[in-house]
Amino acid sequence: MNLQDSRVLVTGGAGFIGSHLVEKLLKIGSGEVIVYDNFDDFYPGKNENASIFSGKKGIRLVRGDILDRDSLNSVMKGADIVFHLAGQAGVRYCNEQPLKANQVNVVGTLNVLTAAKELGIKKIVCASSSSIFGDPIYLPIDEKHPANPNSPYGVSKLAAEQYCRVFGRVYGMNISCLRYFSVYGPRGRPDQVIYAFAEKIAEGKQPIIFGDGQQTRDFTFVTDTVDATVRAMESDVANNEVFNIGRGSRFTINELATKVISGMHAESIRPIYVEKSKGDFPDTEANSEKARQLLGWEPRVDLDEGLKLFLEWFVRARVKRSAVRLDGGSDPNC
Repeated sequence: MNLQDSRVLVTGGAGFIGSHLVEKLLKIGSGEVIVYDNFDDFYPGKNENASIFSGKKGIRLVRGDILDRDSLNSVMKGADIVFHLAGQAGVRYCNEQPLKANQVNVVGTLNVLTAAKELGIKKIVCASSSSIFGDPIYLPIDEKHPANPNSPYGVSKLAAEQYCRVFGRVYGMNISCLRYFSVYGPRGRPDQVIYAFAEKIAEGKQPIIFGDGQQTRDFTFVTDTVDATVRAMESDVANNEVFNIGRGSRFTINELATKVISGMHAESIRPIYVEKSKGDFPDTEANSEKARQLLGWEPRVDLDEGLKLFLEWFVRARVKRSAVRLDGGSDPNC
């Protein structure tokens, strides 16, 4: 699929990963990029994200919801391809709001697929999550690992995947699903562990670790995630396939806290430990060999470099927010 000649719709395009994807599409030179986002207040920063590309040539920004079928059908009309990144994120949040998780991640995805079927969309790339696996039976986790989610969030993402699989089989649609592993980077969500650690440390407070901190995660930098997402759209061999997208190395949360504390030169601060979250899982580590073989994808940013890039952005963003507040204006991230 040639993105340069295509009219592209990005659901969730003002979000964390979505905004980075839109930037990438602008660099590629897609024919037109339609950014579709409801600017949900689940986390701040979407207006600021959108301001990066709003008004640029080839961009159309539409405020709309994937649960609004009329709006979705209207904006998708005339598009060639769809990157479906809109969703309700956050394992802990979805534990408290399982109905919303189901509505947004399952019904919303079904709305996207139905509209795409009716309008003859050529291809869809859908964002999924490593949370569909639940507690791992073995590491690293490949695509054949049993899916046994242990949270409403994981269940909702697996259900969305299954709808993608069935629509591909029953209606002959070209759909790829990417299982993202612990994506981080500039413009990340404040509830994500790296951002949450940095925020506490910047306030002179102790970062909070859920459980004993020995759980491990495969942290994947956002530009690597976006690269895989674009490659899945461009590749015909990715049609109706699922891919794990993770760097393939894991670190304990304790190790992560040490790295963030050191990167912020706050060695006097120590984490505090609280009860483990329900739906948490002990370890993740991606086997992304399938993406390497079929997509030619290779992650390039290791955790040390990624943390440096994130913290540089984090400091700039805090300074900017402080300046806005001092001027008497509203906080652009609220």
